[in-house]
Amino acid sequence: MQETEHVSGALSVHRRVLKLMGNRFEISVVSDNAAWADSRIDLAIGEIGRIEKLLTTFSDDSQTSLINEQAGIKPVKVDREVYLLIERSLKISALTQGAFDITYGSIDKSLWNFDVNMKVLPSKEKALRSVDLINYKNVILDPQDGTVFLRRQGMRIGFGGIGKGYAADRAKLILQQHGVKSGIVNAAGDLITWGQQPNGKPWTIAIADPDKRLSPFSTLNISDMAIATSGNYEKYAIINGKRYSHTIDPKTGLPVSGIKSVSVICPNAEFADAMATPVTVMGVRVGLDMINQMQQVACVIIDDDNRLYTSKNIHIK
Repeated sequence: MQETEHVSGALSVHRRVLKLMGNRFEISVVSDNAAWADSRIDLAIGEIGRIEKLLTTFSDDSQTSLINEQAGIKPVKVDREVYLLIERSLKISALTQGAFDITYGSIDKSLWNFDVNMKVLPSKEKALRSVDLINYKNVILDPQDGTVFLRRQGMRIGFGGIGKGYAADRAKLILQQHGVKSGIVNAAGDLITWGQQPNGKPWTIAIADPDKRLSPFSTLNISDMAIATSGNYEKYAIINGKRYSHTIDPKTGLPVSGIKSVSVICPNAEFADAMATPVTVMGVRVGLDMINQMQQVACVIIDDDNRLYTSKNIHIK
């Protein structure tokens, strides 16, 4: 889907919406030339497609699948780019005390079908067994050989918590390298912005009200920043009157409750994407405490009772 939004003066926003990495991507480029903008958007789409091929778990020949296939058997040599993404993921795991963990791929999907039919939680024992293989400390990196080894058989990594943000950052970089001074890459709610709108004002985004998905909770100026939102308002189960998010605590195997949505704002989409889920897992107090210790990172949390919490360095309109 392609559209152009005309504004006085020759600059307009040229926008394309399409499905990539199993998600809705929207790429917007500010330009006075539609054909030029179009060719730039094509380059960004090509880059996102390239990343998807590297990271997907839905194809047997992706580097992620090769690592998973050799779990407990032998190390796998990967592209430098994949190696570095895994290295950054492990650092975020250490930073969040395991609340973010790319080895979540081994979790038994049959345990969690987040839909209206789910009426009971699995037993604590069954849930714990389901996360037995989740442990980022069992991902062994060899900087010399550029290899990745999963220590235990049956372990699986996946980039669901960081891949879209990484792709958004890469698409932005490609657009900037090809002369795009202003734009937005929105990867299913993980978005990064740079430059200004055609009218010279900064980009602003709305944070959705968890209970009314289409009406905004508040707006923020986010030019030259990224924001990612993790929310349970799209996928959740209500059990005994309590709302459980589709986010699983990697330590217990049980879904988390207490928070409806977390938005993380920082300079790059990869980090914003990766931090939104662990804040949900950690809960309001611990999550905010962690964000408050970081430079250039801010956070907005809406809890199950619709109370709004923000980190110290943020001003909500």
